[in-house]
Amino acid sequence: MKIATFNVQNLFHRDRRLIQKTLGKCISDWIIEFDTLLKKEKCASNTERLMELSFLLDFDKTYQNPYVAMRKKAGELYLKGMNCSKELKSGELTDWNGWIKVQTIPIDPEATNHKAMVISEIDPDILVLQEVEDKMSLDEFNNFILPKFNCESFPDSFLIPNSEGRGRNQALLLKNGYQLESIKVHKIDDSEVVTQELLEYEIQTPKGKSIHLISAYLYENRFDKDIAFEIRKNQAYQVSVIYKMLQMQGKTNIVIAGTFNAPSYCSSLVPLLQDTDLKDIGKSKTFNVDFDKGKDATYFRLGAYRMGVNIKQKDYLLLSPELFLNVKNSGLNRKGVWPEKRPNWGIYSTIHNKNQAASGHPGVWGTMKL
Repeated sequence: MKIATFNVQNLFHRDRRLIQKTLGKCISDWIIEFDTLLKKEKCASNTERLMELSFLLDFDKTYQNPYVAMRKKAGELYLKGMNCSKELKSGELTDWNGWIKVQTIPIDPEATNHKAMVISEIDPDILVLQEVEDKMSLDEFNNFILPKFNCESFPDSFLIPNSEGRGRNQALLLKNGYQLESIKVHKIDDSEVVTQELLEYEIQTPKGKSIHLISAYLYENRFDKDIAFEIRKNQAYQVSVIYKMLQMQGKTNIVIAGTFNAPSYCSSLVPLLQDTDLKDIGKSKTFNVDFDKGKDATYFRLGAYRMGVNIKQKDYLLLSPELFLNVKNSGLNRKGVWPEKRPNWGIYSTIHNKNQAASGHPGVWGTMKL
């Protein structure tokens, strides 16, 4: 049985709130001011200021593509510019002349291809994906993108929308005779902050054995780390309770996979990593990964997967002791992760910039004998 977890950071389009802003302060302030003025009543002073802001934000360049054609892709409607006119025109009924701000931003098609390359290279029987925007995107990626890279489509794919509302859903894909028996949804947080639920799957192997797989996405907030820490620690504790209850029921083949959004030394993960007998696949002697180049090959960054693999760990594949003893080989694929200066590692030759990277997360996998 080969199982993998991979945070793809969306397949075709990503919520703009999740994209790190790289704009200068002036541009950010102009955009906020522009949005604010649009909501106010129309007057000469506001209109004049909007025209000034339009010039400063280079909106005048959009005059080359005033009309749009809508087409369906990956379960969403996308806009494609058409060179039909040199000036903007309003409709007779609305007399409206303007633009609409969309909530999601398309992902570079090369990045989508690189996501498929990572999955194709790992080629698991059971695949857990994090941060998938919707089921239609998942199906299009599974049926049309993966086969382009010599990866057989997964006959079974499942996605249950979470309550967070930012297009970061968890998905499960199965092939080679592995079948889903049941799904349970656990609410693992009672705070006022909207978080993601925990998904518990029972999977039957081709030989009739049962695997209990828990997919978890723990809370992260870069702007309020103290609150994030408390929420995540409570979530980790709730996950540990579910794990121990499965053990009390006599279940032995248990996997906890997903993005925990904290390195292993963070005390918010103590309930999972220290207060249970779960084993991290990264600690297996079979764990194989291409090392950093040069001096970084002998460097051990705090919170990294291991020496010479100096990216901070956020993604985990935890196994019950019985499964861990049966690990035959395991590893990490980070060929789709764009390295920021140092450390350095080998990436796909077709990745030329950060926008073309598959994800900021590696794919983690393990093969067990059952």
